[in-house]
Amino acid sequence: MTIKDTPEEWEIRGTKTPFTGKKTSVRTDEVVMPGGAVVSRDYQVHPGSVAVLALDDADRVVVLRQYRHPVRQKLWEIPAGLLDVPGENPLHAAQRELYEEAHVKAEDWRVLADVYTTPGGCDEAVRIFLARGLSEAEGDRFAVEDEEADMELSRVPVDELVRGVLAGDLHNNCLVVGALSLVAARAGDGLDALRPAEAPWPARPFEA
Repeated sequence: MTIKDTPEEWEIRGTKTPFTGKKTSVRTDEVVMPGGAVVSRDYQVHPGSVAVLALDDADRVVVLRQYRHPVRQKLWEIPAGLLDVPGENPLHAAQRELYEEAHVKAEDWRVLADVYTTPGGCDEAVRIFLARGLSEAEGDRFAVEDEEADMELSRVPVDELVRGVLAGDLHNNCLVVGALSLVAARAGDGLDALRPAEAPWPARPFEA
């Protein structure tokens, strides 16, 4: 048996959008179950995101610490951001986020993992990139505001991040998936065997 997620869509008898926000909205679908019953399913509609595990030559990962109001915590995270433009190339978005949040650029880009963050209640899809060959970006730093104005930036060894994840000290989805995927890739076919940066992403189709 091949272990692989597959597309499928059950019949929808009706849909409405009871809430529309600045970046996301909430949708209610009336979905026909296999037994014929029709049930309501509420979920957040999300444009999608990208994240970057940026690895330097000293085997350290670029991380930032930012306040996240829904969970009332300051979380250590890897650079990430929304796909603000429909059909936006995720690699271009990831390069932008790495520049804006860490003022760093990278020479080598690969796809580390593609995930749905909370598929039971949100359609957000995230592509996590591995970026290597780091150097400081040129030009002025991006002007930050709101939560980002209080952001801390650091570089942490991979092993330390993995220990933090397994100890229950680090909780950000993209950091957890990224760090553990990096270790798994190294133990498998190696980082150079990862998918190319422009690999297809059915969850969020884009123009190359």
